Amino acid sequence: MNETELREQMCLIGQMMHQNGYIDGASGNISARLDSERILTTPSGLAKGFMHPEQLIIVNQYGERVDTPNESNKKLRPTSELPMHLECYRQRSDIHGVVHAHPPTAIALTISGHSFSECVLPEVVFTLGTIPILPYANPASDENQKLIRDIVKNHDAMMIAYHGSLTLAKSVWDAYLRLETVEHSAKIIHMVHQLGGVKTQLSAEQVEKLIATRERLGLLRPHEREQLMQLASH
Repeated sequence: MNETELREQMCLIGQMMHQNGYIDGASGNISARLDSERILTTPSGLAKGFMHPEQLIIVNQYGERVDTPNESNKKLRPTSELPMHLECYRQRSDIHGVVHAHPPTAIALTISGHSFSECVLPEVVFTLGTIPILPYANPASDENQKLIRDIVKNHDAMMIAYHGSLTLAKSVWDAYLRLETVEHSAKIIHMVHQLGGVKTQLSAEQVEKLIATRERLGLLRPHEREQLMQLASH
């Protein structure tokens, strides 16, 4: 995908995030790796559901702007959450897209004390593995960068308590799809608890088969098998 196509796709993702209620106002941010040195990112303070391709900004791996400003973005600056995105790329050479959003049901689960740790949704097990919930960190601060530094090495999706989600993937489109999976699973977990809670998790044998699928797809992260099997045994 060339830069023009990538810009258009990121704007489409912003529209879908807005339409699906994963963000509101000017919240959320999206980035994609252009090459080993440059990253395309959404601007700060701009409604992601109404962006234009020429408004996106290019930065280097240190967060410094390296593009030539145009009429549409010369007064804009990169997202304030950029350090969090850069940390993902720094820790994972396989990652080429990062999406940060505020999916309401998933955030509500973190506030209410519920977790994503039950092995009850097979699609989540083999597409995302485990979804950790990280402690609260002040938005748009270096705290978030430090908070995710070690976690992103072994996870493709995570929640920051009270704040939002962070999903990463080999492409920005796949990172967006992982956001959809996080919020969809959160809605199901919420309904399960409304109906009386989880009665029976997937068995260890069933989880093992899902892990094998995840491994076959090249998605299994270090130590993930042990984590999932431990969850399945509870």
